[in-house]
Amino acid sequence: MSVPLLSGKVFLLVTGASQGIGKQITESFATLLGNGSVVLLIARNKNALKETAQKLPKSLSVHTASMDLSVATADELKGPVLLLADVVCKALGSESATQFEKAVIVHNAGSLGDVSKPANDMKDFEIWRNYYNLNVFSPAILNGVFMELFNKETKVTRLVVNITSLCGIQPCKSLAYYCTGKAAREMFFKVFAIENPQVNVLNYSPGPVETDMQEVLRNNLGDADGKKTFNDIKASGSVLTTEQTINRLMEILKLQNYKSGDHVDYYDKQDLKQ
Repeated sequence: MSVPLLSGKVFLLVTGASQGIGKQITESFATLLGNGSVVLLIARNKNALKETAQKLPKSLSVHTASMDLSVATADELKGPVLLLADVVCKALGSESATQFEKAVIVHNAGSLGDVSKPANDMKDFEIWRNYYNLNVFSPAILNGVFMELFNKETKVTRLVVNITSLCGIQPCKSLAYYCTGKAAREMFFKVFAIENPQVNVLNYSPGPVETDMQEVLRNNLGDADGKKTFNDIKASGSVLTTEQTINRLMEILKLQNYKSGDHVDYYDKQDLKQ
């Protein structure tokens, strides 16, 4: 598949790249990048990151950075900002940002949080803080660092993909952490999109995908009706593979029939009208 936004010499950054959707994004996107492109993969699992990197074409310069974005709390996140900037700069190496045709960042890293509790039982401030550090604050900060390096003066075409969820726009019982985190994160990128009209921004909702998260929802979700729904989806064979949903993402990026900042779901078909 030809996707203009991913062609040529590209700097690609993917978070949560060691497994599931992030791993598939990395492998699928990498096949479209031109020779000399640079790929930076970020996740907690160092060994899994290396395994992902080893599967990518040899024509790419691939870098990995193992870090836990959820611990970005000290000194009002000043330390993590410098750390993330350092990681991206090291991946660039001797390359100037102006040498790239495109700069693409995929904000995929995220977590469900505790899915066993109703909203009234979520009373631990530190748990809330840690959840938002990983799922909202770190993506926002990393995005800022990325845009500082690839600013409008570089004249590089920029694409931002935020992996969101139906839960970001539709409430689900026992998923207050996840729903509010996705909603806040998606709104951040909507604001970013209208403030930066020269940047292509997509909030992509991948649908029910067979990942560790789906298994947690089927086994541990506190709301009985919701738990049954996720198990019924599995039993009906409606759960998607990572390849299916990322192929759909690439199709959406190819056609670009969306407004920057839009929420586009795997099942949305109207954006494919030509």
